[in-house]
Amino acid sequence: MKIHEYQAKELFRAWNIPVPDGVRADTPEQAEKAARDIGRPVVVKAQIHAGGRGKGGGIKLAPTPEDARKHAQNIIGMNLVTHQTGPEGRTVKTVLVEEALDIAHEFYAGMAVDRKNACVSAIVSTEGGVEIEAVAEKTPELIHTLRIDPSAGMQPYMARSLAFRLGMEKKMVSACTGLIMNLYRLFRETDASLAEINPLAVTKDGRFLAADAKINFDDNAVPRHKQIAGLRDLSEEEPAEIEAAAQHLSYVKLDGTVGCMVNGAGLAMATMDIIKLHGGMPANFLDVGGGASPERVEHAFRILMSDANVKAVLINIFGGIVRCDRVANGVVSAAKKLNINVPIVVRLAGTNSELAGRILEDSGLTFQVASNLREAADMAVAAVRSVK
Repeated sequence: MKIHEYQAKELFRAWNIPVPDGVRADTPEQAEKAARDIGRPVVVKAQIHAGGRGKGGGIKLAPTPEDARKHAQNIIGMNLVTHQTGPEGRTVKTVLVEEALDIAHEFYAGMAVDRKNACVSAIVSTEGGVEIEAVAEKTPELIHTLRIDPSAGMQPYMARSLAFRLGMEKKMVSACTGLIMNLYRLFRETDASLAEINPLAVTKDGRFLAADAKINFDDNAVPRHKQIAGLRDLSEEEPAEIEAAAQHLSYVKLDGTVGCMVNGAGLAMATMDIIKLHGGMPANFLDVGGGASPERVEHAFRILMSDANVKAVLINIFGGIVRCDRVANGVVSAAKKLNINVPIVVRLAGTNSELAGRILEDSGLTFQVASNLREAADMAVAAVRSVK
């Protein structure tokens, strides 16, 4: 789960991480008032769940309250396109009006789940204000990573060592150490999966501030945190993913053309891999679960067909807990009810798979039935090419 910058900075304040003075504004009038209350030049920042806002025209300097109003009027309601939104962009509904900083130095500081090493990794860099991925690719020696033992947690000496790696002046080391410690506490206590400050700014008047803020949370842990759950902005999320979650389906939209319907996360990943191996691109990850009932299959089809990029569907079901004939009946029912007009490739293996094959054959509909996963992937990719 992602949240907006202004929400992340509210959490930063609660965990004693210093941030610039700033106020959320939903209208140009609120933006002007916020600028007057701050009492100095401000920056008007579009609030969407994507980076690259400045390059897309979503961040503007406002020397006066009148400028803040004018910029907010232009930004609120705009369709902001960045490298992270894709060409469709995102509609801006609110802005953050925040004091403009006179920055002397910019750094990067972040916490992330390190799945490879089964720990949390603290990451800092002297190259703040740019994408950390670009720094990692071009100048990896400028990124310093510290793996934190889950049983011991972050210790002050660790945070202090990271501050020294940033080349901090002695008078700033203590402030930096405290900030890193608090960022780690926030990360652990909210079940975050990512918490980053980019840039972490040192101003010319000696202040140490999180000039930007990004926090992502583990979806499975959000129900444990009512405060965090209340920050969710559904308008920023993929509608099909919201609908899938409501139907207890695991769905992630991708950019390909082969819609996938699979039972089991591991089998779903393998299905996506073999589609790519055969020259295609999966349009989604979709796990209908072990109990793929006809109703669940129908819901899954509705979600798949909501994606205009889907040119063919590959159904790959292993009949273990669920019987293949039940899935076949669900597929036939959904195909008739929803009037699906894209090629459907079906591979069913396991309990009652032979009966399932007869159900598909006798349905009066045109299914491409595969005997194995490799054949199914080949059929699905060929079907997409024939549609084009």
